[in-house]
Order: sequence, then structure tokens, then C-alpha cells
Amino acid sequence: MTAPAGHGLLTGKTVLVTAAAGTGIGSATARRCLQEGARVAISDRHERRLAETAEALAEVTGEEPFAVACDVTIEDQVQRMVAATVDTFGRLDVLVNNAGLGGSASVLEMTDEQWSRVLDVTLTGTFRCTRAALRVMAEQRSGVVVNNSSVVGWRAQKDQAHYAAAKAGVMALTRCSALDVAHLGIRVNAVAPSIAAHPFLSRTASPELLDELAAREAFGRAAEPWEVATVIAFLASDYSTYLTGEVVSVSSQHP
Repeated sequence: MTAPAGHGLLTGKTVLVTAAAGTGIGSATARRCLQEGARVAISDRHERRLAETAEALAEVTGEEPFAVACDVTIEDQVQRMVAATVDTFGRLDVLVNNAGLGGSASVLEMTDEQWSRVLDVTLTGTFRCTRAALRVMAEQRSGVVVNNSSVVGWRAQKDQAHYAAAKAGVMALTRCSALDVAHLGIRVNAVAPSIAAHPFLSRTASPELLDELAAREAFGRAAEPWEVATVIAFLASDYSTYLTGEVVSVSSQHP
């Protein structure tokens, strides 16, 4: 399968995508937003990979997207990321919170450090970025936040207590923050992918587990990152103006 052509869904909008380096959902989302006509800023804590991704994305529009390094666990860096995006483009219309950290450990052996690190990146990092973006969007009286959650926020999975708790927290953050800002004309939604195929998955799960998860899907395969990105672009666009506080499952897996 190949990704569909763009249809101008985000023409004129400024989109900031976190954790956009590499070949996963973040970079696929940045590419989709560019294809849909957006002005795109990308961020990641890995500066070398961020620069490589910006260079690769230049093939879409002929010029590299604005890139700014940021570790979402550091508040000052989050503030600088959002401020730099606004300084460059004049506004911020869409934030895509893609930064997250996984891992595998039984609750029996999980350390405080393992638990805290996953929660700090995946949940608290999403909160930090959301808060910074919403303050800008509140002044504009418009904007959209799209969070990347996971179906493990709903479904139990062995050795994933920290990641599942963080992603369930992202779902709750999505619902509650949506109500906080609805009166300002701002929408907050999330996607919940089951499994999307990209090289970094092998760092957090065994090949056997990944094959098992893919086999559970109705299509018998993992999603391609662009298949998640198209749903994110829909939520970011004016085609979803009546959706807020929603978590959209990007999955073909059924209990």
C-alpha cells in the first residue's frame, strides 16, 4: 500500500510535531502535514537524527521544515520549542504530541527509575507541551492538539504497566484538557494506535512479541506509520471541528 495524495486539509496552518526524528509516526505525521499544505515545525531530542529527518522531509516541499531540538522532560526546552515555532511562523495552529518512551518490565522487577522515566516522557512530557501550546492557542482563540496514545491504555499487556499507565493518562489528559479549553475554540483529541511498524519498536519489544501483536490484527499486519499519520491529519484539520476530548483507535484488532 502507498500513502494517499494530499488534499490541502491543512493549508495555511502551522503544525508542530514532537519526537519527529527517524522513521516512525512522528516523521510520518510531519510528512503528511506537509503534503496537506501545512507549515511544519519538527522537534526531537536527538539533534543529529532531527537534522537528517529535516533533510529527508525537504523532498516534499523543496525546503527543510523548521527544526528545533527539545527534550520534553525539561520545561525550559519545551518553552523554547513553542516560542521558537511562534517566532518563526507567527502562530501555532496544531500541536501533535508524539513523544513517548516504552519498555518491557514486570511489575515484580520494575524499578522506580523505570516507572518514572516512562511516565515523565510519555505522560508528563505530553502535559508540558500541551500546557505551553494551549497558552499560545488561548490568545489566538483557536487551535488543535492531537496526542499520540495507544490501545494499551485500554487493553492489558504483560510487562507494560508503566507504558500502559502513561498512555491511559494521556487519554485522561486529552479528555480533561479538552473541556478546559473548549470555550476558547480549541480542540484536543488523541489517536490510539495498536502497532505501527518502524525500526525503533525492536528496542522496546522482542521480535516474537511484535509478530504476535501483528498477527492479532484483522489485516494480519502492523499499521504503516503513514496510516496513523493520516488519522492525525484528519483530527488536526477542519474536517473534525465537532470532535474534542475523543480518543480514536487506529487499530484493526478486536477483543
